[in-house]
Amino acid sequence: MSKTSTSLRWAALAASLALAGCVTPGGGGIVSTGTNATAATGAAGGATSVNANSTLQRCDAPLGTLAVDDGRGKEWYASFGRETQVTNIEPLIRLAVQQSNCFVITSIGNNRTESKLSGITDKQRNSGEFRAGSNQQKGQRVAADYYLEPAIIIDNEATGGIAAGLGGLLGSRNRNLAALAGSVESKASVVTLTMFDIRSGVQIAISEGNSTATNWGAALGAFGPSAGGTLGGFSRTPAGKATVAAFTDAYNNMVISLRNYKAQEVKGGLGRGGQLKVGN
Repeated sequence: MSKTSTSLRWAALAASLALAGCVTPGGGGIVSTGTNATAATGAAGGATSVNANSTLQRCDAPLGTLAVDDGRGKEWYASFGRETQVTNIEPLIRLAVQQSNCFVITSIGNNRTESKLSGITDKQRNSGEFRAGSNQQKGQRVAADYYLEPAIIIDNEATGGIAAGLGGLLGSRNRNLAALAGSVESKASVVTLTMFDIRSGVQIAISEGNSTATNWGAALGAFGPSAGGTLGGFSRTPAGKATVAAFTDAYNNMVISLRNYKAQEVKGGLGRGGQLKVGN
């Protein structure tokens, strides 16, 4: 095989890997490339959003106050962290929610944060060590109207999809590179977000989000130290990045539905027997 042909195949492989390094979104349209740490980017301060993902859905005005579950008590939390090296998913959900301007977020739902704030409040209110006029009396906290519960349904599921294409690109003559391509596989993540009205306990909304990302295996090593540095961004916890993108995708889907929200009405009123009567 000529040097020119070999160089072209290497260039094609690099381009294919770069394209495959993108986190592929589900229906909500969230895009995260290997150059971004996750699909949740930028910052939020009050109603001001800075450098948010350009595909994040937004609201003209907040719909209420929100408590976000931190997931620490869920059955998926520990195994998710071990597999993806992601230590906490909740702050990135909070970031996307505040950037969207759809809800004002409260500390309730994160047990650690809530415990810290309660301890600080108690000390400032009751220790006698703080200045008069610090406005630490009761009645300052803001109640949450809604509760948002994240759940991971499928995490780190291998779906394949690019190894065969890369193998075909490299051809049978270059078996080492074709074998290398076989170490690259796509990982899928499917999640849900569920929102409840806190006062009534009624489920307001639920949405699914999904995304895929690339698990590079040994592929980066083939390019050597210089190329490895260039492509290194694609190798950082791809399954974790896919899960973050999936949650953002789910939130996008939820916002779209909530912007067109219509309450479910039951004849006779909610919780008063319903319409599905039993026989005598």
